Amino acid sequence: MGAEVFMTYSRGATAEEAFNEAVRRAQYDHGHSGYSGTIAEKDSFVIIKAPKDTTNFSDYADQLIEDCDSRIDDKWGPAGCIPVGEDKFLFFGWASS
Repeated sequence: MGAEVFMTYSRGATAEEAFNEAVRRAQYDHGHSGYSGTIAEKDSFVIIKAPKDTTNFSDYADQLIEDCDSRIDDKWGPAGCIPVGEDKFLFFGWASS
């Protein structure tokens, strides 16, 4: 089996609420059978704070993926989570496909 890069924004009062909503939404859209290449394959996340001058959070996440950042460079490991607003989060990384 392979791996796909995923990136999804989600809202919630906390990162955990936003993560659970993103996983639920991906399971609804892509099924529950596994290997979807989406956040549905993740069961945890790690918070990664973007530099203060970041304006494009997707580009920052892409750079972390390209740099093989050890926090998110495992299709079986946690998703990355960048807080981008008071109740908005960007989840990203590799997922099994």
